[in-house]
Amino acid sequence: SWHRNLRRGDLSRAEMNGQWIPAEHPSCRKRPWGSRCRLGVGRALQLENLRHRPPDSQPRPGRLLSLGPTATLQEVSQRFRKEMEKGLGADTNPTASVKMLPTFVRSTPDGTEDGDFLALDLGGTNFRVLRVKVSDNGLQKVEMENQIYAIPEELMRGSGVQLFDHIAECLANFMEKLKIKDKKLPLGFTFSFPCHQTKLDESILVTWTKGFKCSSVEGKDVVSMLRKSIKKRGDFDIDIVAVVNDTVGTMMTCGYDDHNCEVGLIVGTGTNACYMEEMRHIDLVEGDEGRMCINMEWGAFGDDGVLNDIRTEFDQEIDMGSLNPGKQLFEKMISGMYMGELVRLILVKMAKEGLLFGGNLTPDLPSPDICAEGEQDPWRGLQKAHEILTKLGLEPSHEDCVATLRICQIVSTRSANLCGATLAAVLRRIKENKGVERLRSTVGVDGSVYKKHPHFARRLHKTVRKLLPDCEIRFTRSEDGSGKGAAMVTAVAYRLAAQHKARQKILEALKLSHEQLLEVKQRMRIEMENGLGKETHAEATVKMLPTYVCSTPDGTEKGDFLALDLGGTNFRVLLVRVRNGMRRGVEMHNKIYSIPVEIMQGTGEELFDHIVHCISDFLEYMGMKGVSLPLGFTFSFPCQQTNLDEGILLKWTKGFKATGCEGEDVVNLLKEAIHRREVSEFDLDVVAVVNDTVGTMMTCGYEDPYCEVGLIVGTGSNACYMEEMRNVELVEGEEGRMCVNMEWGAFGDSGCLDDIRTEFDLAVDELSLNPGKQRFEKMISGMYLGEIVRNILMDFTKRGLLFRGRISERLKTRGIFETKFLSQIESDCLALLQVRSILQHLGLESTCDDSIIVKEVCAVVARRAAQLCGAGMAAVVDKIRENRGLDFLKVTVGVDGTLYKLHPHFSTIMHETVKQLSPKCEVTFLQSEDGSGKGAALITAVACRIREAGQR
Repeated sequence: SWHRNLRRGDLSRAEMNGQWIPAEHPSCRKRPWGSRCRLGVGRALQLENLRHRPPDSQPRPGRLLSLGPTATLQEVSQRFRKEMEKGLGADTNPTASVKMLPTFVRSTPDGTEDGDFLALDLGGTNFRVLRVKVSDNGLQKVEMENQIYAIPEELMRGSGVQLFDHIAECLANFMEKLKIKDKKLPLGFTFSFPCHQTKLDESILVTWTKGFKCSSVEGKDVVSMLRKSIKKRGDFDIDIVAVVNDTVGTMMTCGYDDHNCEVGLIVGTGTNACYMEEMRHIDLVEGDEGRMCINMEWGAFGDDGVLNDIRTEFDQEIDMGSLNPGKQLFEKMISGMYMGELVRLILVKMAKEGLLFGGNLTPDLPSPDICAEGEQDPWRGLQKAHEILTKLGLEPSHEDCVATLRICQIVSTRSANLCGATLAAVLRRIKENKGVERLRSTVGVDGSVYKKHPHFARRLHKTVRKLLPDCEIRFTRSEDGSGKGAAMVTAVAYRLAAQHKARQKILEALKLSHEQLLEVKQRMRIEMENGLGKETHAEATVKMLPTYVCSTPDGTEKGDFLALDLGGTNFRVLLVRVRNGMRRGVEMHNKIYSIPVEIMQGTGEELFDHIVHCISDFLEYMGMKGVSLPLGFTFSFPCQQTNLDEGILLKWTKGFKATGCEGEDVVNLLKEAIHRREVSEFDLDVVAVVNDTVGTMMTCGYEDPYCEVGLIVGTGSNACYMEEMRNVELVEGEEGRMCVNMEWGAFGDSGCLDDIRTEFDLAVDELSLNPGKQRFEKMISGMYLGEIVRNILMDFTKRGLLFRGRISERLKTRGIFETKFLSQIESDCLALLQVRSILQHLGLESTCDDSIIVKEVCAVVARRAAQLCGAGMAAVVDKIRENRGLDFLKVTVGVDGTLYKLHPHFSTIMHETVKQLSPKCEVTFLQSEDGSGKGAALITAVACRIREAGQR
């Protein structure tokens, strides 16, 4: 029955004296647990030095070289994670055993790669030259031709020049055969020796391995040496684009077929892994954007002693007899070069102790070939073991064969478990980097142990799943080797370079030079003069409207004032108490009211009756019914003012369509509504009507006496400033100053900005509610920047430069890309992961590379807006300085608006632009925290102060 079960592979997990034995064996039925197994190997399997003993734990029978429970594997995984962190840190890297080397490979294939490439795969006594044709015609296709060339032993130990001359000769021979010697093809170079990379095409050899000892190569760039050998020949030329190791080549090979592949793993004669890490975590390389492949060199894990508690006496013996004692300790526990030797050492020890082969030893005991061959299936394995052991002069019993196979199983299982524990640490890090609840990722794998051992892959997968139950991990084998991977790295690099060049050419039109910005400043100045002039005003685009605000606060204002702030679907009523003297300050109370759509689009009487009703409600709320207070009215619609308390509405905007208002004085409309109330609950003295820009200037002017300019950069944009009365030709009088509402949003409506407007500006303008109008505003304000970005992203996608050329329906939707997304995407604290989240929220499936591109587009559009705004402001402050005949002007600009306040870089860029374009002005920018309603009250307070002074 025992033999039958062996043939069926029916081995139970009954454990007796530490040995796993067939369930049907008589010992299982007749012997109690803990008794001696008659197979004769029980004592051997209880040897202390064959088991893993976790710190401070008791010996566990039957754990021969195993890692025990899942908790032990998790501990190994956690230790490896700490080593990864050390390797990534600039300060800790020098002492880290896991070096985490940057490869400068910044992207995996996306399937759109195209072209004809060469690859050179050098990692042993033979090397391959490949021609790889990659085509993307809707069906990804790769065609490969290759030739293997030998490296004679004398060249492996000769000079570096001779080695690279030989490689160049083989390249020439390969290209001659394929009749491509006249082409300059890009080449990817797989160089599987320890190297320090400084660029994608620069790799410094640290030390030779694998029997190579070429002189004058260590410490030098192998790419430069190959280039010199090619140049010396002069009969062909190639473009060496990238040098990578075989692990990276494996990831890139598998990544072409599976775009989720972001990890490369090799378990063969040696072992190593690589993965795509976030740039912000790689201290050894400058830059925080995007990702880069990290060559982990994980074979050295444990060289600092962190694995000493799980290393056995056999691991130590293997290490002491190796060519590099104390180095690559992890590799010596899991790779194919050492597994067979580990089995041999265990069998020798057991034979010496009389536990196997009747205590007999032969000089060849035993062949390590049995390790993989014996695990095909139990019966064939026993036959193979018996055959091999017999050839070695032994007379193995069934028990000897069973024990030998069991040891092979334990050794390979430990290897798979250790490999799975470290791989789980890598995948866990990727999951945390991405911030996802469930990671879906692919591991590209190569290596003889993984591919040829009958059970290694299955055991590895099982361990990873056990340690990462919240992840879906797929393993895909590399069938074409790292040579194809090197070509893929080259293909990706070429694709990225070509796409980057195409994108930069498009974005170049949005990047303004210093000279262009100076020109914008001068043109704004000309338009300002036209707006101020009596004869030129009618044709001017920048209207320079007089506001009749002739003074800013001086600190002596006092009293209680009402303010009404109307500029959208909601409006505010405010009570503003202004105090002077020792208790100088402003106290505000306000209430927000909504305006229903039917009132916005009804009659003027209904609109202003609603406003008066809300004022009445506010006064009742404040307990001030029956009072008579001066009122300032912020009315943020285009108006022609003929006095401080008179504003003729030119046209409704922002969705308002109330009839009977355009062409009328809004102050009169408000007064008439007050008088229409049946019971006269209150009387208001409407002292001033202002727009929000002037209100902003006055609000900040109360805090800073140097504030003489107001600026709004939000949904729309406008500016105002204190102009000399002698220059305001539309108003009589030459004494003093008056605030001028520039209405600068219309700058460029005359065509004076056409040379810097792009196709994207034209597209946004054409589909706007007012084509051809407010052109400057459409280049700088929040209402339009998101739409400019959307149009650029559409163009990029149509050209195949973004989102893999796939245009989603969401991206076609006008207004979908709100300006608030620009502010969020450009935030310094926002990882690309969050950028992708925003794009996914918009229905845009993006890669990491796509996120970088979107972020760059947002940055270019926002930068241009800030620079144009700065150029306009430079024209304003320089005019104030020249008006006053000053060599140097100190002035403050009061600013409000969501774009200015919320965008992470807009204000800084604008300030720098003003400083560069107006070096003779010291300009301070002061944010308005209380809005234009407070400004309207302060204008009223100033007007009342001046009126009282005049009465005295």
